[in-house]
Amino acid sequence: MKIKIDENLPVDLAAVLLELGHEPDTVHDEGMEGRPDDEVWAAAQREGRFFITQDLRWADTREYVLGSHYGILLLRLADPDRRTVFAKVQEIFKAEGDLSRCYVVATENKVRVKRPDQP
Repeated sequence: MKIKIDENLPVDLAAVLLELGHEPDTVHDEGMEGRPDDEVWAAAQREGRFFITQDLRWADTREYVLGSHYGILLLRLADPDRRTVFAKVQEIFKAEGDLSRCYVVATENKVRVKRPDQP
């Protein structure tokens, strides 16, 4: 899966996703740091990329209607250090299968996946 990693996550999360067989890209690698969220989102959609972020802006499912985008993973970790982020992302992508067009919210204790084929 093609994935865009937001600037609020470690750049080397890309290596973790690459090892899992994905095609990661980072906001940092594209030189988009500090750009408005709308520009980052537009780039992810234009490139057909699933988007991983910690930014609560993407929590509004009324704005990011399920199935209308390539997918979002919103990480809501109390202690989002590198080790915790890497472990949680690995856990999600290994356990949940294809997340294309899904809306995913993950905390330390729970992962909620809303799939476009679910009511």
